[in-house]
Amino acid sequence: MFKRRTPLGWWDWLKEQVYPKRGFKRQIVYVWHRLRRLPDPPHRIARGVFAGTFVNFPPILGLQMISAATLAWVMRGNIIAALLATFLSNPVTTPIIAWVSLETGYWILGIPGHVNLEGVYDAFVGATSDLWNNVLAIFGPEKTHWGGLLEFWKRIYLPYLVGSILPGIACSLICYWLTIPALTAYQALRRRRLAARFASLRKKVAAKEGDGPQASP
Repeated sequence: MFKRRTPLGWWDWLKEQVYPKRGFKRQIVYVWHRLRRLPDPPHRIARGVFAGTFVNFPPILGLQMISAATLAWVMRGNIIAALLATFLSNPVTTPIIAWVSLETGYWILGIPGHVNLEGVYDAFVGATSDLWNNVLAIFGPEKTHWGGLLEFWKRIYLPYLVGSILPGIACSLICYWLTIPALTAYQALRRRRLAARFASLRKKVAAKEGDGPQASP
């Protein structure tokens, strides 16, 4: 249903990852379509949505799906719903999440100043330089350097990690509270439609049997 008729080329695929032509409506529709088809009670699916939404906030790139599945399992939520909810993290929402988390982390940890793009860039450059230098040090006479990595830890990663908890919980609770009534209403409507269809089929079968040949007395 959601598969493309014409496969995208590499360049078009890359542009779609940054910002799709139709915005992110297709992604949201896909997640909702899959969620409402899950054969589980609304509260279990909502727990999975909570878990998947929350792991979009901490800086655990590459481990989001594993973390979402683990957290959903601990919460006794639907694991597939948790995996689907991780798709809500995209190139538009991620910078907003990062900025809010860093600002919150600075406030919680009492770090002076505010988040600025130049500072974030310098911290990444310093950490990358140290990592590359330390890799070369394994195979040569160079000395290891940790200053850039420590600065990245103090100014970026730790504030990001600490600051992501509060907004992550807040957004996850909102998604949890929205999912339960939406799925409850959808599942009730689907049950009524199935019941009406079954009743209609029974009437048709009864009518056919009534129109059949009468048994002789």
